[in-house]
Amino acid sequence: MPAVGRTYWLTEPCRIRREDNSVRIERPDGSPVRIPVTDIRDVVAFDHVDINTSALSLLSRNGVTLHVLDHYGNHAGHFAPSEHMASASVVRRQVEATADPETRAVVGRSLVLATAENLRWALDTDLLDAALTSLRTALPHAQLGDEIMGQEGNYRRTGWAVLDTQLPTWLRLDGRSRRPPTNAGYAFVSYLNALVYARVLTALRTTPLHPAIGFLHSDTDRRRNTLALDLAEPFKPLFAERLLKRAASQKKLKPSDFETEVGRASLSKTGRKKVAALMKEELASTVHHRTLKRKVSYEELIHLEALKLVRMCLEGTPYKPFRPWW
Repeated sequence: MPAVGRTYWLTEPCRIRREDNSVRIERPDGSPVRIPVTDIRDVVAFDHVDINTSALSLLSRNGVTLHVLDHYGNHAGHFAPSEHMASASVVRRQVEATADPETRAVVGRSLVLATAENLRWALDTDLLDAALTSLRTALPHAQLGDEIMGQEGNYRRTGWAVLDTQLPTWLRLDGRSRRPPTNAGYAFVSYLNALVYARVLTALRTTPLHPAIGFLHSDTDRRRNTLALDLAEPFKPLFAERLLKRAASQKKLKPSDFETEVGRASLSKTGRKKVAALMKEELASTVHHRTLKRKVSYEELIHLEALKLVRMCLEGTPYKPFRPWW
């Protein structure tokens, strides 16, 4: 992962302007923060942002991506530099791999199985063992993307039912539903999933891969960068469900951290700040990498995952999705 730059999390309304080769962020209290553009990898906006074309031009020339989350924690969109590291030769190989039904099915099934095993690891309970065994039996018979995603959906619902037994009543997920989130727990997970997607998208833009050419989600979600959706899957349990369980057990969340209405919920201003702090702390956590023989952060693990797909496209190396080994 590039050593230069870091992520800036904007949890309050602000104005972003250019000041020479720096970005000036004007906060609600009127005090500006000046950041050299070379210190910025990307920016994640949780709230309203007023930015002009001069600042956008500066971000673009320096390869900085601006991610925007809506009120309910969905990844509403992003501003990406006009030029990135995509390579024609790698993209051609990527297109060939995603165009082959068998390759797509193999990668898709491996992503779903890894995600399921990671959820089992994150919840640390044997209550998911039977569902995981059923998934392993059913996956080889799923060929199309929607069939594979259907198996993932069935397992995830079971996983959330188990997670609910570990949460206080007011934070329970109560099953999967369509957006917007319908309760506090779902709002938390939705925000974390959107942040994982943003981190993966930023990582992909440092590789020669095209983020819109995916394997698993290409048939089920054509509106977003499907490769980023694919690579986000095995990391979601590491951040979303795991952090929800931890925050609940440590009593770090309060009902006041959420805004709830009939049939919908979102994080409040204080809730968004807590989520940003939890995510930043977790991304900075390190583990000893057995192959690299050094410590790597969770953020770097996401970048290394993208490089696995580069090797698959260029060298034909089988893709083995991320699984925690610690």
